[in-house]
Amino acid sequence: MKDKRMENLGMGEKVKKRTLLHDIATHLDVSIATVSLVLNGKAKQSRISDAVAQRVIAYVQEVGYKPNQLAKSLRTGKTHVIGLVVEDISNPFFAMVASLIEKQAFERGYRIIYCSTDNNREKTIELISMFQERHVDGYIIVPAEGIEEQISTILREHTPTVLFDRYLPELPTNYIVVDGAQGTCAATEHLLGQGFTRIAFVTTDSTQTQMEERLRGYAQTLEARQLPVSVKRVAATKNSEAVITDILTFIQANEACEAIIFSTNYLSIYGLEAIARLKRRIPQDLAVISYDDHDLFRLYTPAITVIAQPVESIAQNVIDILLEELKHRRDAPPRPLQHVVLSPSLIIRQSSIRAPAPTPLARPKW
Repeated sequence: MKDKRMENLGMGEKVKKRTLLHDIATHLDVSIATVSLVLNGKAKQSRISDAVAQRVIAYVQEVGYKPNQLAKSLRTGKTHVIGLVVEDISNPFFAMVASLIEKQAFERGYRIIYCSTDNNREKTIELISMFQERHVDGYIIVPAEGIEEQISTILREHTPTVLFDRYLPELPTNYIVVDGAQGTCAATEHLLGQGFTRIAFVTTDSTQTQMEERLRGYAQTLEARQLPVSVKRVAATKNSEAVITDILTFIQANEACEAIIFSTNYLSIYGLEAIARLKRRIPQDLAVISYDDHDLFRLYTPAITVIAQPVESIAQNVIDILLEELKHRRDAPPRPLQHVVLSPSLIIRQSSIRAPAPTPLARPKW
């Protein structure tokens, strides 16, 4: 009895048979092992002649053969897939780093599957479990709070792992971070140099390492000058309107405040909305600096001063360290952990420059 599916294909349609290694070997009158060695770049070391290797490659290109990735991964133990877990792929910082990592990985024969956690513990755990089921070769993770157990499991399995943007102090992992304290210290010093002495800091209620470091740089700089420290912590779980209202209320309650440093670019955007609603002028009424750049900040009037993170260096270090780990044999002695701390840069724009006092009009001579 004919398969009904074959009858329903329509006139002139045929089922295209998948080309197998066996088919290639039969057509070229060589062994399957020869074809496999040529396709895996091992022709010379296996003493396969150039003529045979060229015949195999030419025929493979002619028939458009593509290897079965599942079978290949079962045979080699490698999927050539890396799981990239970030906080929010729509955030320009994470999007740029992810794009650069993906490009570098692709050039070295790896594919990236990436996803966003929204800094949510349960979602992060679920995504890591998904990657474990897919047997990814390695992980690049921006860790949410409370996922130490899941990272520990990955490490016990000896799966190469690199954290970036933040790290988990209790766990022995490779990580790449930016010196947040250095960045906010430089921003605070800049504001002090402009004559602003009542400087506030708006951040999230997170206790993650990168947020604590940014707060520390700001606070220590003011405390060293015996100047007041004013910190507003915003709940990360709130919606955008609630965050804007929180910042607006904070500014209203601190009328003497002359400048604000925001600890993330999305808090800065909410802060600009709050300042606009209060009809405060930047920088005449309130100077502003953002940690992390954003296209909006260059186009805003006045342009916003930022603490910019070195995204290219972050991406390069992440992929270099991970690929070094992927080359390392599991039965070899463990490699020393790599902890890379990069420096941010302060990009000064109009939002943090003290506006000159208006020049009094000269009295006309009569």
